[in-house]
Amino acid sequence: MFSRLFALILVLCLVIAASAMPQTEIADSEQLQVNPPTVRRIPPPDRNLPADQLEQRADQLRSQKLYVDALDYYHAALSKKPDSGVLYNKMGITELLSQRLREAARDFEHAIKYDNKLADAANNLGVIDYLQKKYGRAIKEYKRAIELHPDSASFYSNLGAAYFSRKDFVQASDAYAKAVQLDPEIFDRISRTGVSAQMSSPEDRAHYDYVVAKLFAKMGRTERSLEYLRRAMEEGYKGVEDVYKDPEFASLRKDERFTKLMAARPLAIPQ
Repeated sequence: MFSRLFALILVLCLVIAASAMPQTEIADSEQLQVNPPTVRRIPPPDRNLPADQLEQRADQLRSQKLYVDALDYYHAALSKKPDSGVLYNKMGITELLSQRLREAARDFEHAIKYDNKLADAANNLGVIDYLQKKYGRAIKEYKRAIELHPDSASFYSNLGAAYFSRKDFVQASDAYAKAVQLDPEIFDRISRTGVSAQMSSPEDRAHYDYVVAKLFAKMGRTERSLEYLRRAMEEGYKGVEDVYKDPEFASLRKDERFTKLMAARPLAIPQ
């Protein structure tokens, strides 16, 4: 009886873990959604087609979440352009969408080998490290991507996430600040499907929301700061009393809306 109960609990844990795979923003225009089909659905590629047509068709298949078919077409294109860093990067993204982290990392490494100026590939390799909780390596790759493309808000946001996961909140705040400077709406696009959704615990998500609230307060964006401060309290952030002493909130504390929010003290939402 005990062994059968233990087996049932183990199966349930595996199902829950499988369903918790995060979405991660890996480039300015691409966001991962891991839910791939596992069978081929269209005829194999015509290898007499030029590489550009094969690549274009692969892109279409990937956008339709037909990842196995897309990989067939990328491989066919790569057979005609074996030194294409861009193709390897696209293959890596498709492998990652298919939850094949090892193969994705290999493709991103090949992309960098053939095009060491390809910032997206460095960033994407950092995503692999981040998902595997190798935060130091992720930081290194994100910094390499930023050196190649210093105007990408996504790269700075990813860098902030890696620092945050290492509990280096000062460096995380600096990176997030740069991301917002480059793209003032970046947290609108990724707040619930990106960084905060990847936090390992409600406490981490709550702390993340508090850090972002502090960032917006420092920038003078009162409404956004109040929004994230409310989220932090709803997530059950235990250090919320710091809002009365953190210097970043000095101006916010003078706002009537802050007073009302703190008086209301939104209850933590059960996780």
